[in-house]
Amino acid sequence: MNINKYNARNAIIWLCLGHFVCDIYTGFLNPIMPFIASRLGFSMAIAAVLISITHICSSMLQPVFGFFADNILKRFFVFWGLILVSLFIPLAPNAPNVCILLIFMILGSLGGAFFHPQAMGFANYFSKDTNRASNMGTFISLGSVGFAFGPLIAALITQVLGLKMISWTSLMGLTIAGFMFAFLPKLSNTEKKPEHKEFFKSFREILLNKKMDFLMLIAMMKSLITNSCSILLPFLWKDMGYSPFYIGFGIFLFVFAGGIGSFVSPKAEKIFGSFPVIYFSMCATFPMMIAFALTYKFHPLISLVIFSVIGFTTMLAQPVTLIMAQKLLPEYKSIVAGFINGFCWGVIALCMSFIGITGEKFGIINVLVILSIIPVISSVFIHKKYQI
Repeated sequence: MNINKYNARNAIIWLCLGHFVCDIYTGFLNPIMPFIASRLGFSMAIAAVLISITHICSSMLQPVFGFFADNILKRFFVFWGLILVSLFIPLAPNAPNVCILLIFMILGSLGGAFFHPQAMGFANYFSKDTNRASNMGTFISLGSVGFAFGPLIAALITQVLGLKMISWTSLMGLTIAGFMFAFLPKLSNTEKKPEHKEFFKSFREILLNKKMDFLMLIAMMKSLITNSCSILLPFLWKDMGYSPFYIGFGIFLFVFAGGIGSFVSPKAEKIFGSFPVIYFSMCATFPMMIAFALTYKFHPLISLVIFSVIGFTTMLAQPVTLIMAQKLLPEYKSIVAGFINGFCWGVIALCMSFIGITGEKFGIINVLVILSIIPVISSVFIHKKYQI
């Protein structure tokens, strides 16, 4: 099939829709994890360990899947990735014990790891130079919006119908996977294939690139804030007596605002430049986290607004960072996407078990405030080292 303007636009539409649905499932478990933990009888620290393991298994493998995606230009990863995440994440709340829960979470997370690097590489591949930033901003923002609706959907089903009914939501993802298989353009033998790269050489070129290293540091700081807030705050709100829907709605606002931040990111970059957007995103979180800490007990509505703004500013730099990385190493589009949106999450996931245990011992709010200082320190380091 020749990739003409119509087919390219059609591909972008289906990739964005698939990303939206895939990330709905990846957002399911955080808000309802306190209730799964209560049913199976484990603590917040154990929940953080479980989530850390799944992030590590999925995120650390994204660059590997991205390598194969860059070299075969087939739809295998986006199609089967959506099937895996659609099947196993909704099964997790029905797990009879912690071991089965972990298996379901790992298999579902591997689906996300399959999907994301190739989908991001394809979104870049099917975009023209004139609208690449816009397409990537839309692609990322729809994933963020899906990730935002996931907590809301899961929490609403949990509160109204019960945890066990979440498994029926698999039908949505499997249906979209079928449509993607039918309508996502195939790349025929006439299409230009990417130059084959050696596995270790590819990873060495990426990891030894100093500019790529600092872009990954930026992505890690984004992941540090989003993961910590998404995992720890549901336990805080449950202890305060809030319902599953309230918890899901709070996470929804946070991630939905992040999706808006991703969407407006290319426009902000055109007005202010790449690095002012990045520095603002990294530095603004700390004062807003202080404001959240001062309001969450006695002014919950105001604290939710502040929490949403934290999500907006944290995700504001994400498309800018990804586009900069793909421009820096254009021959490794999917692998770079795997590093920025997968590997960096995995590195932070290694810390989440410790963060969960620390939050349980010293207080969730205290830990979140301290963590929000780290991006500020990192931004100063980046500015001094790279003089930008």
